[in-house]
Amino acid sequence: MSDPSRLTATEAAARIRDNRLRPEALMEACLDRIASREAAVGAFAWFDPDLARRACASARPGPLHGLPLGVKDVLDTADMPSQYGSPIWEGWRPKADAACVAWARQAGAVVIGKTVTTEFATRKPGRTANPHALHIPLGHTPGGSSSGSAAGIADFFFPLAYGTQTAGSVIRPAAYCGVVGYKPSFGLISRIGMKVMADSLDTVGVMARSVADCALLAAAVSGRDLGDPDRRTPSAPRIGLCRSPTWDIAAPETQALLANVAGILAGVGATVADRELPADCVALRDAHPIVMNAESARALGWELATAREQISEGLRERMEFGLRQPSDALEAAYATFHRAQEGFAAATEGLDVLLTPAAPGEAPSGLEWTGDPAFNFIWTSLHVPCVTVPAGTGPNGLPLGIQVVGRRGEDRAVLAWANWVAEALN
Repeated sequence: MSDPSRLTATEAAARIRDNRLRPEALMEACLDRIASREAAVGAFAWFDPDLARRACASARPGPLHGLPLGVKDVLDTADMPSQYGSPIWEGWRPKADAACVAWARQAGAVVIGKTVTTEFATRKPGRTANPHALHIPLGHTPGGSSSGSAAGIADFFFPLAYGTQTAGSVIRPAAYCGVVGYKPSFGLISRIGMKVMADSLDTVGVMARSVADCALLAAAVSGRDLGDPDRRTPSAPRIGLCRSPTWDIAAPETQALLANVAGILAGVGATVADRELPADCVALRDAHPIVMNAESARALGWELATAREQISEGLRERMEFGLRQPSDALEAAYATFHRAQEGFAAATEGLDVLLTPAAPGEAPSGLEWTGDPAFNFIWTSLHVPCVTVPAGTGPNGLPLGIQVVGRRGEDRAVLAWANWVAEALN
């Protein structure tokens, strides 16, 4: 491959380890790509190529040695601004890296820049465009809130990136941009140094161009053994086909996709059977927005008290909704979370993973809306691991993804089965 920016992270790491690729050559290839495309894509909230070059020259040895990393701008960085997608925090310079950034650097990664997030990873989108739709008038969203990370991976700006997810902010943009997104089990990657909005939900996740890449980054920064998803599994998985309680908003291309993928996987040996979620999981449809908005309103206490006029109207409305929730409604929502989390393992008994849509359909037109997290918030609320892998295109030629979901703590198995699904589809 003549262009190192096109390498997956695992391919680049192997070449660097074997002295077949210099980290500086990989960095320059990524910087060249950014120079030619960033004006149209708009993936970065902050970017300094000279700082990236200096960081590359001093990168530590380790499993991520020399690999450029995009960092969503709700994660603190000591050497770059952290502005959280809000004018309130314009120019803010933290003193320390977020834990996940610090451990990535310790493992040898090179932070190439801060990627665009929606406002506080919640509402108003930034300027990032879906790189697959630059030829379409008005463009299409890359999804959100991890907009810049997904677009940057898709357009070969960097091989690894961080996202965060409160409802669907890792999985949905990854699906819209045709890359791999991995939302780990809740708490697997430390949130220290993140602008946390919903303490019961916020999860640091990763994006890359292969499942193995995601495992590489997440293992390096969490200290967990996530295995090697590229290693062939001895058997085929037992898959539950889960349309989920929000199936009513699935676009025709998504309905066809799920059926087609199920047929392909069954054809190569998987056991595939329909599986419905129990009532407590269905009830998360009402409980999730209550918890998310109530916790986010409390998290933005200082901003609401001192800079309310600099918060977008849409976000203020959601915060006001959260603050209006009576105590008994919030307690009932938390109780729904607890029952659903406690009962999920039994609901998936006899299965290895669930297979479900990653998004309602293709990325919506325009940049003012980042899409509906209808096929994501349940899994975020359940604290379980999920991975989206590319699974074809929709009617406008834009990417579609399929989501693999497992039980909490079974991240290693979920990554392995997600890779099995990806290989079967490709």
